[in-house]
Amino acid sequence: MDPKQLQIKDFTYALPENRIAAYPLASRDASKLLVYEQGNITEDVYHHIAGYLPEGALLLLNDTRVVEARLLFQKPTGGSIEIFCLSPHARYADVTTAMLQKNRVWWNCLIGGASKWKRGAVLEKKIVTGTGDIILKALLAERLPDSFTVEMQWEPGDLSFADILHHAGVMPLPPYIKREADENDRERYQTIYARQEGSVAAPTAGLHFTNDIFQSLRDKHIAHDFVTLHVGAGTFKPVKAERMEDHAMHTEFIDVRYETIEKLLQNTGKVFCVGTTSLRTVESLYWMGVKVKQHEGIDVDSLAITQWEVYEILSAYTVPADESLLALLGWMKRRHMNRLLTQTQILIAPGYPFKIISGLITNFHQPQSTLLLLVAALIGEQWKAVYRYALENNFRFLSYGDGCLLFTGAKETPS
Repeated sequence: MDPKQLQIKDFTYALPENRIAAYPLASRDASKLLVYEQGNITEDVYHHIAGYLPEGALLLLNDTRVVEARLLFQKPTGGSIEIFCLSPHARYADVTTAMLQKNRVWWNCLIGGASKWKRGAVLEKKIVTGTGDIILKALLAERLPDSFTVEMQWEPGDLSFADILHHAGVMPLPPYIKREADENDRERYQTIYARQEGSVAAPTAGLHFTNDIFQSLRDKHIAHDFVTLHVGAGTFKPVKAERMEDHAMHTEFIDVRYETIEKLLQNTGKVFCVGTTSLRTVESLYWMGVKVKQHEGIDVDSLAITQWEVYEILSAYTVPADESLLALLGWMKRRHMNRLLTQTQILIAPGYPFKIISGLITNFHQPQSTLLLLVAALIGEQWKAVYRYALENNFRFLSYGDGCLLFTGAKETPS
């Protein structure tokens, strides 16, 4: 199957608005859990998820942290302008570097009310904090094809841009949640293990995980580790093209430790990803190793995975998962790298050959989305049966909704 020729109309379903969860449940792990394996569907709650995972498995989670990316400015004339901070300017090597900038930063943004903001006009915002006032200024620096570059400057200049967002920003709830973010969202639209600041959307599969769940995983000798993929607003970008060959996949920053890749190598055949972002990161690592196998002198920029090269170039090479990961580790070791900081644009759709993962824990996704394509790549046409069951059995959908555990193959009998 050629993913380029897929028609997005074949990956849709009717999602009533009242099935979209507007608020999280009181308890994270009380969310419903659908378990799919080899055509069989069962139902439980997240609190019991360890019972459905094989002993000795490795869980990979995304530890990115959502930043308060919405900045609201009031014009002197009374009009309001919203700046949605999408991603750092290309002058910064990675998200963390950009977040640590002091006094001034350049950011790629969406702008609500852009027509009211004249080039050269400076927006100013006074932020009152318990330790003193902050003055934040914004200047429209450049118009891009689908966004803007905004230069922001602030006093006191010893604060980082991450500090500024914490003081001045608003949590960016997804567009399908039709309400304003409240104080509760500052906690609940983050995973309990969120550490690396840089996302404008939560890796929502992890929102269900609690300390009790992690203890139950340890009791069953199920290990876990973290990768970082900073989720961009492109995750909500609808597929407007009829065929996937005309859709541009978003690019996202990934950050993975050497020790984490070693764990993947030690656990090939029993790796489960929590969320589509973790899955995209792990599978991208495999293809990066394939690139290294073909060209040991490859630089880190060329290591990044583009949208179609898996299908058009890299799939021609037959490389076992352990050999690929070993090659990537060797490449990092020769360069004295303890972390791999790069980007991926990988599009996982039906026809994709999974190389590392054994299963996925994920929420229920929007119709005609690249996330639904990923689910269809994992379990084939059975995605329709899974989503039909969820709709008929009162599962809650999207970011604050319930979720599922999807297996790619056989597993041990639940305990």
